[in-house]
Amino acid sequence: MIKKAIILAIALILLPAVLSPVLAQPIEITLPGESARAVFPTTLDFNLAIESQAEIEDVRLHYLIDRESFARVTSEIIFDIIPSTSVTVSWALDMRKIGGLPSGSVIDYWWTMTDIQGNEYTTARQQLPFDDDRYLWHSLTEDAITLYWYAGDDSFAGELMSAARQGLTRLSEETGAYLEKPVRIYIYASSGDLQGAMIFPQEWTGGAAYIQLGTIVLGIAPNAIEWGKRALVHELAHLVTNQMVFNPYNYIPTWLNEGLSMYAEGQLQDSYQSYLRQAVADDALISVRTLASSFSAFAAQSYLSYAQSYSLVNFLINSYGQDKMFALLGTFKQGSTGDGALMDVYGFDMDGLDDRWQASITDKYQPVVNTTAPSQVASFSILAATLLLGLWLVAGER
Repeated sequence: MIKKAIILAIALILLPAVLSPVLAQPIEITLPGESARAVFPTTLDFNLAIESQAEIEDVRLHYLIDRESFARVTSEIIFDIIPSTSVTVSWALDMRKIGGLPSGSVIDYWWTMTDIQGNEYTTARQQLPFDDDRYLWHSLTEDAITLYWYAGDDSFAGELMSAARQGLTRLSEETGAYLEKPVRIYIYASSGDLQGAMIFPQEWTGGAAYIQLGTIVLGIAPNAIEWGKRALVHELAHLVTNQMVFNPYNYIPTWLNEGLSMYAEGQLQDSYQSYLRQAVADDALISVRTLASSFSAFAAQSYLSYAQSYSLVNFLINSYGQDKMFALLGTFKQGSTGDGALMDVYGFDMDGLDDRWQASITDKYQPVVNTTAPSQVASFSILAATLLLGLWLVAGER
């Protein structure tokens, strides 16, 4: 029994050593060729050359794009390689696959490698800026806004910056919305230059807001600054609205998103008002529920959609005040639906808003009915005829 106990004790002493894993010892590894290069606006090129004492059997590239998100999504590229002590890999991120990135974007990246002994190596995280280096950019920064431009003088940039600040002030005073995070604005000298910086642009593209990247790009010629100021404020308001309502559950209705941007520009332009007036006359207003989705691709319907969106926001602010609008944005930030948010804040859903707004807008743009009495019309006609006859007689005497 004593011998068995001694043997058992020895076994228990040796057991941890038997079960403990044998760890591979790190070996020397060098990276004689590591590079990353941005080719704006089309690609990001990554290259890596590895020299190792043991065969490398796994190589991976990891990258993520610095943008606003509720989840940090890291992309991983796994290379199909033959195990070797000398490995070279390369990979290009084709911007056509992700829709493109604007100038000023930043990509974080790093590499991991594993040899046949199980040793894993990770490089330090690096940043690759994705800048449009085709132009010599000037910059102007005020508070959280940085404006970049290459055509036009300082006064040109100053006017655009002033318009941006005024738009933010109007948005804050009327809705309570404010800019929470820094914004970059790139001003190209023409729509052609702008489209050359984009992937798959439409021929009519004059600007865009990259919401999650906090970046605005616009094509504004120095001689078109009045249009440019409104366009800049419009896109800037989109960024502000997104920051105020950003959540992982729902999007805000399109009419509210576009309406706030139109409202930030200032008074509704006459051309848009004419669309509203004609729609009232034709009984052809678009329902609020329809405007909650994407706008029509047909020009006339699209213009009317933007005009109605402005009018809806204007109606809510003027009828119920700034506090209610700010509360509405806060409710959307919690992930509420369009109907739910309106009901919580105003006590009616989108159909209820539609009824109230249409009644208001119809009163505003209803054609004026001629109430002049027939006798008055007749008297006016006789008087006019008498005056014309007198003028004719006088002319005849001359």
